[in-house]
Amino acid sequence: MDARKGSEPAPTKNQTTAERTSERELVVTRTINGPARIVFEAFTRPERLRQWWVPKSFGLSLLSCEADVRVGGRYRLVFSHGGSEPMEFYGRYIEVTPHSRLAWTNEEGGESGAVTTVTFEDKGGQTLLVMHDLYPSKEALEATVASGATGSTTETLDQLDEFVFTLGASVES
Repeated sequence: MDARKGSEPAPTKNQTTAERTSERELVVTRTINGPARIVFEAFTRPERLRQWWVPKSFGLSLLSCEADVRVGGRYRLVFSHGGSEPMEFYGRYIEVTPHSRLAWTNEEGGESGAVTTVTFEDKGGQTLLVMHDLYPSKEALEATVASGATGSTTETLDQLDEFVFTLGASVES
């Protein structure tokens, strides 16, 4: 049982910032209310990732979540929306440093796929999370922004923050 439920107020909702740092780069920053170890595990354990990754407002269902989190390992997420054909997001892990850094390719876009690097910096029980997307071209980043794909980031990180908080003391011990 979660020792925090009922005894602690909900965490303060932290701000998510997104900044285009060059013509090919987008950097998203957010403080998450939980230690870096737990936040890292939320990204790397499929049973945890599936609990927060899909933005609820999009009406998507996560049909499959596979992650072999090691350098050279692969990931694959399969989503559906109503009766539409399933969509796949997949790639490989190119850097894995437990509890501090994770990087992967986004291969579903072919040549236009970004490389995502996430850093997890422990800040006294909270985690400074920085997601850095490097696109192969200015046009690839602009196409992603125009598609609205970056609009779900705040909601997704809100869900991560809530999920990490609900894990509570039972996971931290």
